Order: sequence, then C-alpha cells, then structure tokens
Amino acid sequence: MQEKMSEEEFKQKLTPEQYAILRQKGTEAPFSGKLAPAKDGVYRCVACDNPLFKADAKFDSGTGWPSFDQALPGAVKLIPDDSHGMHRTEVTCAKCGSHLGHLFNDGPTDTGQRYCLNSVCLS
Repeated sequence: MQEKMSEEEFKQKLTPEQYAILRQKGTEAPFSGKLAPAKDGVYRCVACDNPLFKADAKFDSGTGWPSFDQALPGAVKLIPDDSHGMHRTEVTCAKCGSHLGHLFNDGPTDTGQRYCLNSVCLS
C-alpha cells in the first residue's frame, strides 16, 4: 500500500540528492555513499521509514553500492525496467513507491540475488 505523500512533501523531506534518486529514478556514483557497514539492525526507506532489509542480508558486492541477498517479505516491489537499453528489474519501496535501485540474479549467496541499492535511499 503506497503512502499518501505528495511530491511537494517528498521534496521538503528529502535532500535534493535523495529526491533525485528516490523520486526521479536517479543513481548515486559508485563508492560515494556514506552508508556505514552495519552488523545488525534493519535498513529502512529514508522517505517513509518502511523496513526493507535486515543487516545480515547485506554483503560486499564490490560494485560500490550496498548489496543485499533478500528483502524483508512484502517490503519492496519489483518492476521491469527496460530503460537505458538494458533489461533490469527496478526495486521500489512497497510503501511509498520510491526508487531504491535494481535487482540482479548474479548474487553470491544461496538466493542468487543481488539487490543493488543507492545508499542515500536507506537509513
């Protein structure tokens, strides 16, 4: 269920960089995120505080973006994305619809999944 927040409210709540990524489907530069490596806890959507991923699902993919091998049940929505001449799967927050990153099927764990996310989208 999507949160009833207007685009103006998102603009007021988020930094310009967060707004460009979360609401306009941007991407932060690799290795630029300030996301600290967490050992426990839950990563949440910075726009609506929806719980998305457990810290124990996080791994170092070497890509420069936070990567997880599974999302919390019902936390994200997966949408086909054929932009930029590629076939990918966009990952959005199931609660507010904000863009988080993309899902790839090249992960190193048993799930085979790599949720490749923008760190500015997470708290």
